[in-house]
Amino acid sequence: MRWAGLLACLLAAPVLAQDVRPLARGQLAQTAEQPSVRPIARGSVTAELAADIIRPRARPYARPDLATGAQTRPIFRAEQDLFAFSPNAVAQSQRPAIRPASIEAAAQERRLARLRGQVCGDPDIQGTALGRVDGRGACGITSAVKVRSVAGVALSPRATIDCRTAAALKTWVERGVVPAVGGEGGGVSSLRVVSHYACRNRNNLAGGRLSEHAFGRAIDIAGIRLRDGTEMTVLTDWNSSGDGAQLRQMWRAACGPFGTVLGPEANRFHRDHFHFDTARYRSGSYCR
Repeated sequence: MRWAGLLACLLAAPVLAQDVRPLARGQLAQTAEQPSVRPIARGSVTAELAADIIRPRARPYARPDLATGAQTRPIFRAEQDLFAFSPNAVAQSQRPAIRPASIEAAAQERRLARLRGQVCGDPDIQGTALGRVDGRGACGITSAVKVRSVAGVALSPRATIDCRTAAALKTWVERGVVPAVGGEGGGVSSLRVVSHYACRNRNNLAGGRLSEHAFGRAIDIAGIRLRDGTEMTVLTDWNSSGDGAQLRQMWRAACGPFGTVLGPEANRFHRDHFHFDTARYRSGSYCR
């Protein structure tokens, strides 16, 4: 009986060695530590052992329906990493009240009035189209306009100029005057005009060349009035510690939109005003 059992064990040994040979070669350790790039035959001992050792990959949770108000911020996530609804969520957003018809009608009327008052094809330039203005000799303007405001800033008095000069004035107000003044005194209210179209020579000197004023291409500004009633004047504030820096900033901003820019430091004829005109020079703007 003893010899029969021993013989049975010896006959079964090759079979057991064949079954565990892949594991003896280290495939089980390789599966546990670093998965092989080769696929494992399904149903084998190695595959069954690997299935118990390797953790299955976690599947992503289904994306919540955001249209129903699901909260996506981490602070409102549930304990199981599922998105939860905020207890503070608004059930239904409030809609604004319908705008009264009177407000819409008033806005439309202002828009139409602005369009009716525009000149030079620009609603930001308000005034009256004059057409041709004749003068003595070579004086005159081919297509003149009488401007009452540019970029919301009034001209006092209204200025008779051509459209190119009006457009340059608008650019200067937007880029020079308004930024320089800022909120001081409530902002810019108007510009004090001391000269516009006039059939005269330069600096009113006899025997000189005709001024750009004689062609409607020039305008002189002596002061900037603020909404609180105060005024920055070129004569009194150019060298002041209060508004001097702002006036100099305005003067510099005019170089470019205008071809000629003259101020208090140009000569004695301009000590109390800015002279701007749209003459063009090959060397660029003349600013002094």
